[in-house]
Amino acid sequence: MKKLLGTVIMAATLLVGCGEADKAGSEAKDEPININMSLVFTQNELLTQELIKATDKIRERTEGSVNIKVFPGGQLPVYKDNLEQVVNGANWIAVEDLTYLGDYVPDFAALAGPMLYNTYDEYLAMMDTEFVAGLKVKAEEKGIKVLNADYMFGFRHMITNKEIVNSKDMKGMRIRVPQSQLFISTLSAMGAAPASLPFPETYAGVQQGVVDGLEGSILTMYSTKIYEVAKNMSLTKHFLGTVGIYISPTLWDKFTPEQQQIVNEELEAGAESNTAELVKLDVEYTQKLEELGVTFNEVNSDEFNELTADVYNQFPTWSEGIHATIMKELETIRAAQ
Repeated sequence: MKKLLGTVIMAATLLVGCGEADKAGSEAKDEPININMSLVFTQNELLTQELIKATDKIRERTEGSVNIKVFPGGQLPVYKDNLEQVVNGANWIAVEDLTYLGDYVPDFAALAGPMLYNTYDEYLAMMDTEFVAGLKVKAEEKGIKVLNADYMFGFRHMITNKEIVNSKDMKGMRIRVPQSQLFISTLSAMGAAPASLPFPETYAGVQQGVVDGLEGSILTMYSTKIYEVAKNMSLTKHFLGTVGIYISPTLWDKFTPEQQQIVNEELEAGAESNTAELVKLDVEYTQKLEELGVTFNEVNSDEFNELTADVYNQFPTWSEGIHATIMKELETIRAAQ
């Protein structure tokens, strides 16, 4: 009888112990995953607002278990330092141009190269190709999971005080560009004399004749009031502004399947909303700029396509024939649309 009683007491003790362990495990699992999302875009920009809405929905749908806090305007590390946080496995989401992902998988930078896309839909279709899927696998092997790459902030055009149609029109023109070799090589190929200048100095630079203009989007021209000193936009579409959203695979694996699904769904919904709003703002801001005296003109895209094709041969880390590979994918996309 004593032996039986001892067995019962021991079993009860084990059950209580297991219950306590399960409770502790459950509490640990219920701890929220707090993540910093860093981006260079300012608080009021469309892309930032869409990401704030998406992360709010993620927090709501996961009942606070995935808590992503958005830090816009370069409050936290951005550019290369942003991606390094992801690679180091921090509780971090980086929002950066594809060219920065190119530091780890070089051909991603080529997807942000000059004169590729005619429409937003072409870029979105490109992101759904098997070619890009293969690049995403390579990125994950380097410690970067691409959560989404469908966020855009518009085509970049020439903003000057003269109509530019071809390379002869651009010859010798000092055009402000970011301090990026891809931008410098592209503008040089198009006939300009690229000049690296901090963006806050660009308005005064155009006004004082330090530079003859800049390149940027319709939204940039309107929001920065550059139209006060530069009255023409030549629709070159030489670059499409895009960003990817990146997370550490190690951190991603800490999410439950349900949490992963919610994050993917809300980031996708945010990207779709961003694109729809971007299309509307392009039309709205074009009309507003015209009312403010800005003129728009089409350009000889065929010539600029031909001139910039060699840019893809100037980056040794990019795959040989990468331009032809991308253009083949785009031909397939265009035939299907």
